[in-house]
Amino acid sequence: MTSEVKVAAAAEPGESVGHDRLKRLMRRGTDFLGCEVAIMGGAMSWISERHLVSAISNAGGFGVIACGAMTPDLLDTEIAETKLRTDKPFGVNLITMHPQLTELIEVTKRHGVSHVVFAGGLPPTGSIDKVKEGGAKLICFAPALALAKKLIRSGVDALVIEGMEAGGHIGPVSTSVLAQEILPEVAADIPVFVAGGIGRGGLMAGYLEMGAVGVQIGTRFVCAHECIAHPNFKKAFIRASARDAIPSVQIDPRLPVIPVRALKNREMENFSAKQIEVAKLLDEGKVEMAEAQLQIEHYWAGALRRAVIEGDVESGSVMAGQSVGMVKEEQPVKEIIDTLVDEASAALERRSAF
Repeated sequence: MTSEVKVAAAAEPGESVGHDRLKRLMRRGTDFLGCEVAIMGGAMSWISERHLVSAISNAGGFGVIACGAMTPDLLDTEIAETKLRTDKPFGVNLITMHPQLTELIEVTKRHGVSHVVFAGGLPPTGSIDKVKEGGAKLICFAPALALAKKLIRSGVDALVIEGMEAGGHIGPVSTSVLAQEILPEVAADIPVFVAGGIGRGGLMAGYLEMGAVGVQIGTRFVCAHECIAHPNFKKAFIRASARDAIPSVQIDPRLPVIPVRALKNREMENFSAKQIEVAKLLDEGKVEMAEAQLQIEHYWAGALRRAVIEGDVESGSVMAGQSVGMVKEEQPVKEIIDTLVDEASAALERRSAF
């Protein structure tokens, strides 16, 4: 009896070989997240809020609130409103450079949030312990193998490896290279989710076969019916090709600006002017480096709000990953997840036939 015949014999009634294999490849991820499908929603400021987050969790995935620049009071309200809309697990993404990070962690603890995601840099001293004191599982981004190993030693519970194809803040290395570099080294020791440029289920299946326990997807969910983004924002996504999603340019090497991937428009030019302005303040000693970074973060938050909420897709920031070229229409969240699952299952079944 071949191995694939054995798989077919193990499949549940009504399930294809591909769906059964996908379920088994994702089991470690679904057990970790407490959901049916190991697809995490990417945390996108102004977009990953109560409506989209609850819809992703209700559809079997794992929604993640984007705290971004929220105050503790705003995050408290957002978590409470999300809990009113779903009884399924969801997470909260916190930016490590947020000046009120400790207070934000306390908010997640009060609400009994099951998973916290740290983004934006290495966790500050003591922050990992603070998250885990409340019983939450901590997920961190690992942009390189050395950092992945450092985070594992620090006690994080899972990693996300996100390549430069993603939307929003990005690193310099592609998803495929990071997956090859990191998965073989650490996937046996800790759950790893892969993100960046994933628009179809076939690629999701490939990363699972490499050792990932699941994926994180953001761009694909922007044009969900449940997403509150302005119709102009969604139209920009539907019209865009992969080549339209470009990274911002760093003007001054002394200013550690993390590149942002967004659809090219007038705002990308405006950002260059903002960098020059902030660099001048640094030169004059009017701000410290940490304050300069926060100014850049607040700038992006405002530019993104103009595009997402107000629909100004020219002077606002239309953050999008390169998978935007695969976003063709508005769909319900459940349909998006079901499509990704069916595509992944079909890919796995095709591969098992050889």
